[in-house]
Amino acid sequence: MSHAVRSAPVPRGRLTAAGLVVLSVAGCSTPALPRSLPAAASAGPSPTGVPAMPAPTGGGAVGSTVLYLKDTSRSDPWVPEVKARELMVTLWYPARAGGGRRAPYMTAKESELLLKGKKATGVPYDLLSRTRTNAYEDAKPAGRRGRLPLVVLSPGFTTPRATLTALAEELASDGYVVAGVDHTYEDYGTTFPDGRVADCVACESDSDPGFGTRVVGIRAADVSFVLDRLTGRGAKWEGSALIDASRIAMVGHSIGGAGALAAMVKDRRIRGGIDMDGTTYARIPKGGLSRPFMFIGAAAHTPGGRDNSWDRDWKLLTGWKRWAVLPGADHQSFTDLPLLADALGLGNREDVRGKLSVARSVEITRAYVRAFLDLHLRGKPQPLLDKPSARYPEVELCAPGTKVCG
Repeated sequence: MSHAVRSAPVPRGRLTAAGLVVLSVAGCSTPALPRSLPAAASAGPSPTGVPAMPAPTGGGAVGSTVLYLKDTSRSDPWVPEVKARELMVTLWYPARAGGGRRAPYMTAKESELLLKGKKATGVPYDLLSRTRTNAYEDAKPAGRRGRLPLVVLSPGFTTPRATLTALAEELASDGYVVAGVDHTYEDYGTTFPDGRVADCVACESDSDPGFGTRVVGIRAADVSFVLDRLTGRGAKWEGSALIDASRIAMVGHSIGGAGALAAMVKDRRIRGGIDMDGTTYARIPKGGLSRPFMFIGAAAHTPGGRDNSWDRDWKLLTGWKRWAVLPGADHQSFTDLPLLADALGLGNREDVRGKLSVARSVEITRAYVRAFLDLHLRGKPQPLLDKPSARYPEVELCAPGTKVCG
């Protein structure tokens, strides 16, 4: 156990035993056409020289709360001697008028472990803990009781939930409650309220046979537990009464996207899902999965390409479905890492930022994810998802049966 959890101080105000709250007021209306990312919101350093998240475009203030959740019904699957599964979850949600202190991006120790893991050099290890966000700590939730859709975000392997902040803040500004989950022992570092830091135990076995299937099964169980704690009688958040438990979706990056599919197979509360550039591993029943699902990825996920998992699963998706490809994207283009690349000295690495501009990759990811959610959780028609877009010519919609994208 000593190799997995280290003691580390937690910056004042970052985490408490009950969790930490950052809130934002968000509008609930979304125009039929996607919004452009304002020039002023483009990624880059803030006036203080540290990275800054681009402003969300939904028109409302954004907030976030960090929750510590403990599932005593199961031992930790990665460290069995830990008799309960502990999870850290960040919520971004509509809030009353913004103001006060901005939410931290992550703790200093999480920043250090992530930068070491990504082999970033020449920058202070606490840099990401100083990254500027758009959410305010401890603001009051806003919204009508039982009216806010819920979206679960699951990050890629080794990366923390914070790396989906730009997407989460966008959705919160549009009236969604967003829950970003750290799947403990699967990323470089997760800080608990008492100062313990869980490192990447799963990294020791990532080449084992069946590893991907094991991970997505664990993530599906994590997500079901989080839903239990955010909705119904077991709710642990003061704003839980605002959530409409009949309108839940999940979006994940990389193996988090594979986890979205696995979670949908296991938990019918999840009405729709998106896999952002993740090889899939879940076994879909022979009868198929009839709830809405969308794949969106880089060139490797073109039908008939290097990764055939989407081709396999596409045949078993029997409901509404879409397959979109961004040939100019890289695996990380759907996350915050391109936003942080210059500040971390990784700006010249195409495996971090791809061939798309940073602002463009943020805008496209936000637009297509938001369109899917608005269609399937709010019932708003989204022409963007029905045919190639003149506004986003970088995105190709694929017809897998003919192996044609355009």
